[in-house]
Amino acid sequence: MKYTLRQIEAFVAIARSDNVSRAAEALNLSQSATSAALAELENQFEHQLFDRHGRRLHLNEQGRLLLPRAVELLDRAEEVEALLRGERGLGSLRVGATLTIGNYLLPLIVSGFLQRHPESHVQLQVQNTANVVAQVLHHEIDLGLIEGQVLDREIEIEPWVDDELVVFCAPSHRLAQQSTATLAEIAAEPMILRERGSGTRETFEQALRHWEGGLRVQLELEHTEAIKRAVESGLGIGCISRLALRDAFRRGSLVPVETPELDLRRRFQFIWRRGKYHTAAIRTFLDDCRALTSGAQRSHEISLPAVP
Repeated sequence: MKYTLRQIEAFVAIARSDNVSRAAEALNLSQSATSAALAELENQFEHQLFDRHGRRLHLNEQGRLLLPRAVELLDRAEEVEALLRGERGLGSLRVGATLTIGNYLLPLIVSGFLQRHPESHVQLQVQNTANVVAQVLHHEIDLGLIEGQVLDREIEIEPWVDDELVVFCAPSHRLAQQSTATLAEIAAEPMILRERGSGTRETFEQALRHWEGGLRVQLELEHTEAIKRAVESGLGIGCISRLALRDAFRRGSLVPVETPELDLRRRFQFIWRRGKYHTAAIRTFLDDCRALTSGAQRSHEISLPAVP
C-alpha cells in the first residue's frame, strides 16, 4: 500500500481539529512532522483532502468521503495492535452522554464495565445533546447517549429506554399542596430550566408548543443538581427527568407537580456516526447499557442504589 497508518492518523487528527498544531499535540508529534504526513498522503494520490484558509484547514468533498473510512481503519488497527501486544482487554472507548444519563446511569455502567475489563480505558464526557451530537459528527467520540432529538442523516439512532420529565417544587411551595396543576398555573410561576441545546429543554418546549401565554423563565442552568438546589431554596419551580428526582421525592425535599395537560415523555437513545465500525469495546458497552435497563419501561424504574 502507498499510504501508512501514520499518514492516516495525521489526516484524521487534522480533520477533527481543523488545525495542524492542535493535531500535532494530539498525536504527540511536531507540527512539521504532522504537516509532512498529510502532504505525503495527498501527494501520493494527487488529491487534496482539505481546503486551505490561512492556518485553518477544512475538509473538502474528497476528505469528507475518506474520513469515516479512515477512522474505521484506525479503530481496526488499534484492535490488531492490542492483540499483537497480547492484551486481553477491549481497548479504549470514548463516550459522550447528556447530563441526566451521564450523572445518574453511566457511573454505574462504566464502573461495572471497567471492573469486568480492567485493561480497557473509558473516556467519558458529559455535555448537552447538541454538543454530544456535534462530537459524534466530528468523530471525536465513538458513541453518544442522549435524550434529545437528532435530525442529521449522518447519525444512526437506536432507542434505549423511555424517560419522563416532571414539574417539581419545594415542599413549602403552594403547588405542593395540589395533586395536579394546570398549564396556566405552571406558566404563572417563575421557572428554573435547563439551557437551550439540552434535550430536557427541548422536550419541555415541545410539550408547550401550543401554549401562547408565555413562561416566566427566572433562571437557566446547565446542571440538574443546580436546578434542584435552586428549587429547594424557593427560587421557583423546575422541570427535569423523574429519574434525577427519584431520591429527592423519596426524602421529601422536593415534591412532584403532575401536569395532565403536558406530554413530557421522551426516550434515551444511543447514537453513532453512520457507518461507524463497532469495536468489541463499543459492542460490550452497549450490551451493558441494555442489561442495566432490562425490564424497566421508564428510566425511574431502573434498579439503582438509593442516594441517602
